[in-house]
Amino acid sequence: MTEPIEPKTTGETDEQNPEKPELFNRYLAKFIDLLLVLALAKLDRIFGFVAPLMGMTYILISDGFFEGKSLGKKFVGLQVVIERETLLPCNFKHSTLRNLPIGVVVLFLVIPFWGWVLFFTLGLAILGVEAYQIYQDPSGLRLGDLIAETRVLETKNPG
Repeated sequence: MTEPIEPKTTGETDEQNPEKPELFNRYLAKFIDLLLVLALAKLDRIFGFVAPLMGMTYILISDGFFEGKSLGKKFVGLQVVIERETLLPCNFKHSTLRNLPIGVVVLFLVIPFWGWVLFFTLGLAILGVEAYQIYQDPSGLRLGDLIAETRVLETKNPG
């Protein structure tokens, strides 16, 4: 069984939560993951409509890889842990729950024409709410974290 995570202390002056990861790292990790999703979606000439579904599947389960680290999080040194399970690394079930809001946005891109309309209206609004939630929450929790009872921590060793 996987051992609980020992969070890295960041030395920030925020007394409420000294372990809140830097915003830049959180946003960079998600940007890297979304670039991978877009790359998978561009394979539509080879795989047809299945390519965007591959991207959506990746974004849903991404935090279940590498003991709670999507590729983006692994690159910047972040890890998703399950709060109620005493900080055990995120698994595929919790990853799917926490990434449902992002998965819905990616699903819009699968729908011809109207999906793009939904993406540029409702989808960008969802992403904006998620980003704002990370910014304003003292622990850096976003809607997906609240749904899945997870949180993101900085790790001692990136990669």
